[in-house]
Amino acid sequence: MHDQPWNTAPLVAFDLEGSGSQDHEHEAILEVGVVPLVDGRPNMQSAYDSMVNPGRRIHRRPWSSPGLTNDVLGLAPPLDAIEPELAGRLNGTTIVGHNVNVDWRLLSLRCPDIHPAFLVDTLKLARLIHGGAQRRSLTALLAYYELSDEVTKLTGGQSHRALWDAVGAGLLLGMLIHELPHGDALTVAGLHNVAGVPLGDAEQTLPLF
Repeated sequence: MHDQPWNTAPLVAFDLEGSGSQDHEHEAILEVGVVPLVDGRPNMQSAYDSMVNPGRRIHRRPWSSPGLTNDVLGLAPPLDAIEPELAGRLNGTTIVGHNVNVDWRLLSLRCPDIHPAFLVDTLKLARLIHGGAQRRSLTALLAYYELSDEVTKLTGGQSHRALWDAVGAGLLLGMLIHELPHGDALTVAGLHNVAGVPLGDAEQTLPLF
């Protein structure tokens, strides 16, 4: 399988919104977005997203995701109610995300029964293409590649929400691979080589806005 085209891998774009790293070990998942990639593009018919009731009030921060208020979150299902759905969609797949370590750190902490096969980071790939010292947010990269309107059209949402960011990462992956030399011939093994992140490397990394 590793010598097959990259877009034949079981790729799933993923994003979550959390209460913030300032909560340390008490950080809560507030929203998740999961979008399978078919032939390297988001398959919206099979997308899944849900807010998550954290079971407590969340203090608003300047970087808090828009719309995730305590009133709205209080009506959402708790994490243990949606964890089986997440496991069914993520186990054995390659999770694609932007700065994916941030989301994987929190997801693996709160849902230890979720076991993807691999992680692919669009931020790592963007740094390879645009310069290793340059930090680029998802919204900035989507604007650079003129993908923002397409993400909004596909999701009906806005940036810094889980489904929007997941779809954005999925679209961005294909665009970045197109920028690679011989990107049209990239294999699954090649994708892991240029953008892969070890599952055990869930470091505490600040999110990019």
